Amino acid sequence: MHEDHLEGANRPRHHRRRHESHREAHAHHFAGGPPFGGGHRGRHRGHKARRGDIRTAALLLLAEQPRNGYQIMQEVKERSEGVWRPSPGSVYPTLQQLEDEGLVRSQESEGQRLLELTDSGRAVLEERGKDAPPPWEAMAGGVGEQALELGSLVRQIGLAAMQVMQAGSDAQVEEARKLLTDARRSLYRILAEGDEKD
Repeated sequence: MHEDHLEGANRPRHHRRRHESHREAHAHHFAGGPPFGGGHRGRHRGHKARRGDIRTAALLLLAEQPRNGYQIMQEVKERSEGVWRPSPGSVYPTLQQLEDEGLVRSQESEGQRLLELTDSGRAVLEERGKDAPPPWEAMAGGVGEQALELGSLVRQIGLAAMQVMQAGSDAQVEEARKLLTDARRSLYRILAEGDEKD
C-alpha cells in the first residue's frame, strides 16, 4: 500500500473526530437557544419582566425550600411554561442583593451552597399579600393556550434536531437540515398568506 494512501486513510478519521466535535458544539448551542418567543427581539405576547419580578420570584421560591440560583432559574422557567427564562445576569446579582439586605442567607447542604429565606424575607412576603399572583403566572398569563402548545412543540423539535446532529450521519444531518429549511419557509408562507378568517 502506498504511503500517500495510508496518509489519506488516516486523515478522514481525524477530520471526522473534529467534525463530530464541531457538530456537538452546534447541537448544544441549538438546544440551549431561546425558546418559543424567539430571541429577545421577537414579538412576545406575554408580559415583559420588570426589575422586581425576579426578586419577588426568588423570595417566593425560597419560602418553599432552600435553592441555589440555577434551581431558581429552572423553577421559574417551568412554572411560566417556558415563557419566562431569567438569565444568570439578572438572577445572581439579585440574589446577592437579597443576601446583602438580610432577606436570604446562604447555607451548605451536601457540598453545595443553597439560599434560604430569613425572617426578614418572610416579613417582606407578608407585606406583599397572599392573594397577589406570583410573577411567573403574570408572565404566562398573556400567552394563549395554542401559543404555549406551539412553544412546547418548538422545544421538542429543537431537542430532536440536537439528537440528529449528535448521533446522525452526515446524510441524516443534511436531510434534517432540508426538512427544517422547508418548515421555516412554510411558516413564513403562513404569515404571508394571512388569516383566511379575516
